[in-house]
This record gives sequence, C-alpha cells and structure tokens, in this order.
Amino acid sequence: MSEMQEKRGMPLLGDEFPEMQVQTTHGVLTLPKHFSGKWFVLFSHPADFTPVCTTEFVAFQKRYDKFRALNCELIGLSVDQVFSHIKWEEWIKEKLGVQIEYPIIADTGAVAQALGLVHPGKGTNTVRAVFIVDDRAKIRIILYYPQELGRNMDEVLRVVEGMQVSDKNGVAMPANWPDNELVQDHVIVPPPKDVKTAEERLKNAKSGGYECYDWWLCHKKLK
Repeated sequence: MSEMQEKRGMPLLGDEFPEMQVQTTHGVLTLPKHFSGKWFVLFSHPADFTPVCTTEFVAFQKRYDKFRALNCELIGLSVDQVFSHIKWEEWIKEKLGVQIEYPIIADTGAVAQALGLVHPGKGTNTVRAVFIVDDRAKIRIILYYPQELGRNMDEVLRVVEGMQVSDKNGVAMPANWPDNELVQDHVIVPPPKDVKTAEERLKNAKSGGYECYDWWLCHKKLK
C-alpha cells in the first residue's frame, strides 16, 4: 500500500467495511452493522442541489425496488449538513415527484477521509465513489467517477447481481454479462488448476453441461 493510500485510509477489495457511526437523514446509523445480513451500496456525491447529483439520486430511487429484490440497500453521502440533505429531498419530491427513501450520510469529512472519497486532483468535494459491500460486510467492488460524469445505475445493479450469481454458483461473469458477444447469457466455468483436469476438460464438456473454445475457456448456461 502506498504512503498516499495509508494517509487516506483507502480500503481495498476484500477488506471489511470499516466500522463507523454516521449521521443520516434516517438518524444515527452504525455501519456496516445497520445492514447486517444484507448487501449495500454506499455512493458519494459532490454536493446537494447540484444538477448531475440530482439526476443520480432520482435514478437510484427509481431502481430502489430492484436493489431491494437483490437483498441490497442504498445509502448516499456528501460533505453537507443533514439540514441540506433534508431540504434537497423535499425539493426533489416537490419539483420532480420522487420521494427519496434511502438514507443520506451528512459527513463532516471523517467518512470521506476513511474511505478515500476526496481526491485532491479533483478538488475538495467528494468524487462519485461507489462501494458495493456484501452480506458479510466485505467490500466487493469499488468504482470512482469524476464530478462531471454521472453514473449508470443499471451498471451498478448489474454488478451487484453478477457478484451474487458468481458467489452462488462458483462461476465468473463475462464482459457485458448477461449479453456477451461470445457466450451470450452464459457464465464462465473456472479454468482447470492442474494438468489432469485440463486434459479432461474438453472430453468431459458435454457431460459437464458446458461448451468450450478451448480447455481454459469454457462456458455454460445456468439452469
């Protein structure tokens, strides 16, 4: 880990999400305990009452039921006071007809520091970070976007579902899953780890229910 990472305390994939108490629009919550047994997506935004962030919050809310169907919760964050969050939520409901149901963290800067959400080269606001945390409180995916580019919430949904399918079935997910150019909606069978298995992979493909381009690139359709 670099000196800069140590200074910022930036977590890595596979780390446990750090324990913290946060002030939110739903009161004081303890993370990750508050989401015990659930996946959650923590996403930071640069500031309340900004155009791109507003479109993102609406987009997340419109997909909230889909996230919850995956046993996954949402929680937002920016370095704004809780009063600002509440007023912004009221504005979104009044002007856009969308009620924000998930909590928003009012950060004093401590959470941003712990998670590495402020990148000096991009100013003093939090960047558009996404932390996807599984039901064991392990960080599975980290995404960063600059302030000027809004996120694709369908992609966030896709990766949550993809990781859950991977965990459940012991498989890997191809590019653009479930619409890959080579294997369509199939998943990737883990490559052999020894010579014997590699030699037998192609011979046993049919009985194993998978198709192969070669012994190291096999795929199958989940039942």
